[in-house]
Amino acid sequence: MDSDYSALGAGLGIVGWLLYMAVIVFYVFCMWKIYVKAGKPGWAAIVPIYNVLVQLEIVGRPWWWLLLLLVPVVDIVIGIIIIFDLAKVFGKGTGFGFGLLLLSFIFIPILAFGDAKYQGPAVAAQ
Repeated sequence: MDSDYSALGAGLGIVGWLLYMAVIVFYVFCMWKIYVKAGKPGWAAIVPIYNVLVQLEIVGRPWWWLLLLLVPVVDIVIGIIIIFDLAKVFGKGTGFGFGLLLLSFIFIPILAFGDAKYQGPAVAAQ
């Protein structure tokens, strides 16, 4: 009887892992599309550290903000600023920025597959 539960648990674990991996692949694909919309190479979305540098370039922030992302607590504030800047450079408002912040699993695909156009980093500076 215990082996039946073990097999069921293992099966559920595998299904859960596959679902988790599918979500990650979809998120990476969405970020790839966002980078391409912004005129950057899509592959940059999958390269650690470089993807942050490219995102900073997309939103018009200096490269040294990457260093600020290494400071505890400061990284949270900088991350929120980058999220709101990302909404702005694609012509979206503060409400969409809150959506990206709180419901990113819904708003990232909207940004990637929707009709939002990249307007350049000058928009975020306003």
